[in-house]
Amino acid sequence: MPCLNLETLESMDTDRGASRALGPPLGPSPIRVRERHKPMVTSVSWFFSPLWSPRTRTRRWEFGVGKESGQVEAWLDDHSDFTRDYFLRRTSTISSDYCDMLMTAGPRRSSSPLAGRHPLISPPTRPPLSPQRSTSAKAAVPACGRGEGCPWMSGLLRSGVSNMGSLAEVCRGALLHMAELMAPEHCSLWLLRQDRGLGGSLEEVAGLATSGCAKKDDSNSQAFLELVKGIIGYVAATGSPMNISDSCEEPRFHVDENPSSGFKVRSVLSMPIKNHREKVVGVVVMINKKSGGEGTASAFTEVDEKVLSNHMGSLGMVLDNAQLYESSRQEAKRSQVLLELAKILSKEHGSFEGLLGKMAATIMPFTLAQFCTIFITKQDTMDSFFQVIHMECEDLGPTCQIYRRERDMNDVDPAYALRTLQTKETINMAGSTQELKSSLICCPVRNERSEKVIAVCQLKDKRRKDSDDTEAFNRYDERLLEDLAVYCGLALQYARTVQITEKRRASIEVTEEVLAYHITATEEEIKALQDTTIPSAKSLRIMDFHFSDASLPEELSTQATIRMYLDLNLVQKFNIDYKSLCQWVLSVKRSYRNNVPYHNWSHALSTAQCMFAMLKATDQLQENFSHLEILALMIATLNHDLDHRGFSNSYIERSHQPLAQLYGHSSLENHHYNLCLFILNNSGSQILSGLSKEDYKAVLPMIKRAILATDLAVYMERKTEFLLLAKKGDVCWKSEKQRELLRSMLMTASDICAITKPWPEQRRIANLVAMEFFAQGDKERQEFNIKPIDMMNRENSTRLPHMQVEYIDGICQPLYKALTGLFDTCSPLLNGCERNRENWLHLAEGKEQQKDKNEE
Repeated sequence: MPCLNLETLESMDTDRGASRALGPPLGPSPIRVRERHKPMVTSVSWFFSPLWSPRTRTRRWEFGVGKESGQVEAWLDDHSDFTRDYFLRRTSTISSDYCDMLMTAGPRRSSSPLAGRHPLISPPTRPPLSPQRSTSAKAAVPACGRGEGCPWMSGLLRSGVSNMGSLAEVCRGALLHMAELMAPEHCSLWLLRQDRGLGGSLEEVAGLATSGCAKKDDSNSQAFLELVKGIIGYVAATGSPMNISDSCEEPRFHVDENPSSGFKVRSVLSMPIKNHREKVVGVVVMINKKSGGEGTASAFTEVDEKVLSNHMGSLGMVLDNAQLYESSRQEAKRSQVLLELAKILSKEHGSFEGLLGKMAATIMPFTLAQFCTIFITKQDTMDSFFQVIHMECEDLGPTCQIYRRERDMNDVDPAYALRTLQTKETINMAGSTQELKSSLICCPVRNERSEKVIAVCQLKDKRRKDSDDTEAFNRYDERLLEDLAVYCGLALQYARTVQITEKRRASIEVTEEVLAYHITATEEEIKALQDTTIPSAKSLRIMDFHFSDASLPEELSTQATIRMYLDLNLVQKFNIDYKSLCQWVLSVKRSYRNNVPYHNWSHALSTAQCMFAMLKATDQLQENFSHLEILALMIATLNHDLDHRGFSNSYIERSHQPLAQLYGHSSLENHHYNLCLFILNNSGSQILSGLSKEDYKAVLPMIKRAILATDLAVYMERKTEFLLLAKKGDVCWKSEKQRELLRSMLMTASDICAITKPWPEQRRIANLVAMEFFAQGDKERQEFNIKPIDMMNRENSTRLPHMQVEYIDGICQPLYKALTGLFDTCSPLLNGCERNRENWLHLAEGKEQQKDKNEE
């Protein structure tokens, strides 16, 4: 699109004065600005539209009036092909002076460019030249102040992706061209940068001070920067241009004059840069228009405003498309970075430092940072760092190498990292040359659960692509660093989790080592049991359902256990090493607590003996169960209460003990099984080492289910199923499900067999159980301030006979009655249970009678 001829447009402004009515005040130093029309051109899409009318456009721009003008317009309307070709050719000439200025333009003062190149749709192929073209038409074409077409605009529209360059380069080229047309002493171009929230901030992308007019120190002075920021902030907020003719005539406008150079702001022209949606994407500002041979200052005219508006309309469309393209390229690169970080995190690494180092090295080529440092905080204090991971980039010409350098806290300046640690926000030192000589950006690394800052990532010294100069980090670099911070947070949490896991694993190993030492019998004990001649089952009375270990010496209890395994042919069948069997039995005995009144080794031996007696007395059980199932039952009965603490599952869950947190349900029974498994795997106690691989895999689940079945809550859930099965009578027991149910019921029958013992033994054991239960009730009353259930409430001690009768009726008698119906050899268990019920009932009635007499 051709630019407006300055001389032609100046004729439009001859009757208009340079002084304007000033608008509303600006910032702390109020500035009155003249009300302006909106920019006349916001895009160039109309130029190549088939609906474009030269007559309409010339009237809009007031290009002549009268009959002659109307004839020219009519001819142009009738020869649209020639018109299109003519204007395309007129925009093809590139000014050599402009090219020289663009090549010699210095770097911007403080900017945050978005890297990359940008696409534009190139103009359509030029149609063939019309033979009706005349030389007179050439002279009538408005030019860019040189008698030629606009080189900047034509080059901008024709360049495309390969030649346009970055946003910063496009903005610098536009600013140089406008400086050539406007002749200001100072000019700058700012782009709108979107912040994390809904707002945004303007960032200087290009700045130019005309030689001999404004020195670098002047343009960087605090007063001058505040003035420029106030102007561009007003223009960006209102979306309207600002034209201040003479600042001296406005008493509310004041800026300090530099005494060394005499530089002072006199006239200002600022224009918003809008995209095709009329949204402000940037602002350009011109300071002090030069005029005359001696370079005296004058005001910016309305023609200058129209020319600037025209150019900025085209630039706005270009910037909008360029930003969209740049955004897509950045997102593609960001996706690549995220994928690389995810791959690094998913792999195993020799050290935590190496993991973070690889992550840091991943984003450095994308951000062009020369240094990347990760500061790791202390866990106990959140105001200092104890470790740094430092990466450096070494330039090797066309390539670069990133390596890790060993640094300690004394070698790295943590000032900005500490500031980030305190504010918990990203810090970008972009353009803060007075505070920092090099570019730097810091980002906090947060713990997702606690939101605490556990580390800080820092990038330093962003290098330009085309030189060794340092530039500021932009928003794209911030996003990449924030992505790195997220992955660093995951890596830190993973590393600390692994560290905690390793410590716990080491603690478990130490605990197991200590436990194995204490539960393992001495060599003297093992040798003594190994060399002892084991008495017969008859002499030990272990085949009798009325067996009691109360009068059995302690050394005979382990011998009785060995005899059970010998008589069931388990030692011979599974090639159990005899010494290992002796050590295993002694280890199991050591794992029961002697200070527990009832759930101790005596109870374990009694349970195992009851199972042994049922198996030996009932041929059907030995015929239906395999040797592996019998082995599982015998191991389970002897180990079913290992390390019992004298408290029920309900108390363990209510007191939030580690057992409840570890297992959730059937806490005690799961603990018994795990300790059983630990002893079986302990060196010297591995009685299952002679099993085949298949038998070993099969026997462990059977042992676990058998031990878990001793939880009375599990029994109550399955009792009805077993009672219904027993009513059917003749069961073939071929189904694994039925056999597993039977094994569970046999475990419960053995566990509660004390209720079947002779009356003196039954009463002695009942008192031990009551002692244990009442102790738990006392602790519940004291710790939880609750009333214990009846069987654990010491206040109900006189009701023990009644509670025993209820216990027999609800749990014991139905089970033994069902077993006797299936296997008549188990009738001694039912008979003993019923006799004890009668004894408890008589005792309860006697207590009632004695109570009535006392009341009388």
